[in-house]
Amino acid sequence: MLLAQDVKFLKGVGEARAKILREDIGVRTVEDLLTTYPFRYIDRREVYRIGQLRAGMQYVQVKGQILYFEEEGEGRKKRLVATFTDGLGVMRLVWFHYIQSIRKRYKPRTTYIAFGVPQLFGGYWSMAHPDLEEADQNSKQPSAFAPIYHTSERMKRSGVTSTFIAGLISQTLSIAADSISETLPPYILSREGLMPRREAICQMHTPDSYERLEEAKRRLKFEELFYIQLSLLTYAVERQTHISGQRFPRIGDAFNSFYKYHLPFALTGAQKRVLHEIRHDMGSGRQMNRLLQGDVGSGKTIVALMSMLIAVDNGKQSCLMAPTEILAEQHYVTFSKMLEGMPVSVALLTSSVKGKRRDEILSGLASGKINILIGTHALIEDTVVFATLGLAVIDEQHRFGVAQRAKLWTKTVTPPHVLVMTATPIPRTLAMTVYGDLNVSVLDELPPGRKPVHTVRVGASEHAKVYRLMREEIAKGRQVYYVFPLIKENEKMDLKDLENGYRHLCEVFPDLKLGFIHGRLKTDDKSAVMQAFADGEIDILVATTVIEVGVNVSNATIMVIESAQRFGLSQLHQLRGRVGRGGDQSYCILVTPDNLSGDSMKRMEIMTSTTDGFKIAEEDLQLRGPGDLQGTMQSGIPFNLKIANLVTDGNLLEEARRLAHEVISADPDHTHSYNEILWKNLKNTHTSDIRWEEIS
Repeated sequence: MLLAQDVKFLKGVGEARAKILREDIGVRTVEDLLTTYPFRYIDRREVYRIGQLRAGMQYVQVKGQILYFEEEGEGRKKRLVATFTDGLGVMRLVWFHYIQSIRKRYKPRTTYIAFGVPQLFGGYWSMAHPDLEEADQNSKQPSAFAPIYHTSERMKRSGVTSTFIAGLISQTLSIAADSISETLPPYILSREGLMPRREAICQMHTPDSYERLEEAKRRLKFEELFYIQLSLLTYAVERQTHISGQRFPRIGDAFNSFYKYHLPFALTGAQKRVLHEIRHDMGSGRQMNRLLQGDVGSGKTIVALMSMLIAVDNGKQSCLMAPTEILAEQHYVTFSKMLEGMPVSVALLTSSVKGKRRDEILSGLASGKINILIGTHALIEDTVVFATLGLAVIDEQHRFGVAQRAKLWTKTVTPPHVLVMTATPIPRTLAMTVYGDLNVSVLDELPPGRKPVHTVRVGASEHAKVYRLMREEIAKGRQVYYVFPLIKENEKMDLKDLENGYRHLCEVFPDLKLGFIHGRLKTDDKSAVMQAFADGEIDILVATTVIEVGVNVSNATIMVIESAQRFGLSQLHQLRGRVGRGGDQSYCILVTPDNLSGDSMKRMEIMTSTTDGFKIAEEDLQLRGPGDLQGTMQSGIPFNLKIANLVTDGNLLEEARRLAHEVISADPDHTHSYNEILWKNLKNTHTSDIRWEEIS
């Protein structure tokens, strides 16, 4: 009862501050407050003199007084500067925001402890946006490890500083610590060598020592990761046990005829392995729920088509939903060519298909005349009715929301088999968390004859070299993509850069045929340009990232990416995957400013050192951090990580998953008394109203 209490009832909070806590850091209840952990600690025993400061120091504290305030600059560059002294030296405290409220809050001739990162500018030490607290308050801090909590500027303006939160938590622990219940049974605590939960939470806020703090972190991280895995795996077992699926017992004429006479190239060992896994799933009588990961060009499309032919052989229909009309149309053309001469009907349904043609498709679908339907979001419209939907394939599934994908499952009484595909390699730890309840197949081989794309970075002053290579390749009959960073379709400046770039390239290559494509073009115009490029009528296609996913023109051998530093690693890798799809040597040229440093330079170094998408995905996770599981929250993942980190806690995640497997295997019916605490806690705090079968 106490832990569930609203924080507004705590001393010093009230309605206004409770609203800020709720909106800015997600704290609603006492339990939320106690599980809001510090992001760093400062040894408060060490108070520096200004004269002791050195370059490279992180988060020091200096004791002194503000002599006076001055406002410098104008407009957006306006800043508040306080001259601060410890009696021997002088430094500047600088604020760029909320100038008036800060000036009112802090008074000259009052002794403060200033926390911040010291930096040397113009011969003076300065601290930007330091935390200030009165020295007499600081003297009450008994712990050498002072916790520092994340706060927003709005929180600080309302007095909800890191120091305020630390005091609030200390006050709350004094009355609520005994209410913190254990969430793991004794045998798990013993086996894993974990600290009790109550002790761990107390140590997180007021650690006795560095060693005890690390023990507390490990305990709380393990609990968080373990319950995520227990939730995912429990659902997976329930689905396998209780959700029936359509049984596809036979491999017949459609599959065998295609394999013998229409397959355009020999399957790789990885493709054969994945097809075997899919055949087993679809013949089991349980709903297949499989994630197919494959790097760009690894052959996911052929696996999807052959899986659909298994459905055809069992009298069922299939559909493939793609995120863009360009990609859907390309799948339709590819499937139609591969199935030419076979008695398998393929149709394309997008928002551009209207009138009589649309009516014919809907009629053929409802009657069962159409075997395979390829399309975009148009597939989930209420007017689209299947006779016998047996397999649903979702391409680049992260582009679709939960509700959109769920509509496909409602188009048949018995749920269809589900194959979700992604060409964006997913780091191992992220896959275990986000897709932990799916069976995962990986295509880790490229088709024979493919050559790795040669990737180089060039400075903006080296365009002449790039143009020479483009001419050489085009003279051989090859084609070129030239991409500009239109990150958002409404960024006028980017669009202007794209248009200027196109005009410039027309001047550089007046004798060649250039095309132009971006997301604002009408669908028919985009399709016409892409078709002309695919037919070899365009030498250089100037584009935005609209061509990032799925577009397949095997004759294109050069990908030039302008301002490559503005793209993320996964996006750069996807763009690179548009070339190298034939047997010819291909090139990816990353054009950046001549002087590049920091993470931008690191990304370029990674791109030029490897073409392994899974290695790039791991590096991307290391650089960007997991955030809120970047791009996955849209998929309906009902948990947030408060303390665990998918970048650094991979080993702990694997241990938590192994233990969750063991628990479920030993207690599949949730009846063992020694696990009562687990199942009760899972039901109360780790469930949601989200139907996991709709997320897959």
